[in-house]
Amino acid sequence: MSQPDLFVVCKNCGSEVSPYVTECPYCGQRVRKRAPKLERGAEPETPRRRRTRLPRLRPDEIEGIAPESRPYATFALITLSLLVTLVVSTGDLGLRDVGGIVMPLDKEPWRFLTTPFVHDGLGYQFVALVAIAIFGSLLERRYGPIPVVAVFVLAGAAGCALAVGLELPALFEDAPIYPVLGANGAALGLLSAWYVDDRRAARRGQDRESDLIGVYVIAGVLVLLSLAAVEANIGAALGGAAAGALLGPALPLFTRR
Repeated sequence: MSQPDLFVVCKNCGSEVSPYVTECPYCGQRVRKRAPKLERGAEPETPRRRRTRLPRLRPDEIEGIAPESRPYATFALITLSLLVTLVVSTGDLGLRDVGGIVMPLDKEPWRFLTTPFVHDGLGYQFVALVAIAIFGSLLERRYGPIPVVAVFVLAGAAGCALAVGLELPALFEDAPIYPVLGANGAALGLLSAWYVDDRRAARRGQDRESDLIGVYVIAGVLVLLSLAAVEANIGAALGGAAAGALLGPALPLFTRR
C-alpha cells in the first residue's frame, strides 16, 4: 500500500508543510485542491520538523541595515560645518581663527582635524556636504556612527597633511600663501570607504543593487571641484580618497547585525 508523502513543498515560499493541508500555513498559498484520504485506522505519520525561517525582508528594508536607525553622526558633522560657516559669516572671526589652514603652516598639526569643517565658498561647501550626507548616511545605517566619524576625521586629516606636506598651491596659483580648507578630502574618504566595502560585498555574492554610475559622477565632481576651487586643494582630495580606501576593508568589524 502506498504511503502519502511526509511533506509537500509550497511553491510560493518554499516551506515544507503537511500533506494533509490545502493551504500553506506560512504564506496562505493554496498547495493542493484536496487533502489525501486517510485509510481507516491509519495514523498519519508526523512530518519532519524543520528549522523556522526568518521572515522575509519588508519592501523598504535592506539586508544588513537597520531601517529604524537615523544617521545622527552624519547630521552632526554637517551641522558642525554649517555652524563654523555661520560664525565666519559674522566677521568676528577669520578662517584661521576657526581652525582653517592658511599656508605656510607652522607647527599647528591640530588644524588637520579642524580645517575639514572650515569652508570659504558656499558652492564648494554644498557639494562636499551633499556627498558626506549620502555616503555618511549609507555607512552609518549599516555600521553605526563610530566608523563614519572615524573615516571623516582620519581621511580629512590625511588629506590635509598630504596637501601641506606637498605644499601644492591651488591650480594656476603662484602665491606663496594659499588656503587648505574644506571637506573634499573627508567626503572622498567616505565615498572611497563605501565603494571598497560595496565591491568587497559584491565579490562575496551580496548584490546590494548600488548605483555605481551615480557614485562615479559624485567622485568626479569632487575631484574637479578640487582642481577648480582655490581652497579645495587637490592634494587633500587625493589623500582623503586614499585614506578612505584603506579604511574600507575594516568596516565589517562594526557590522550591526
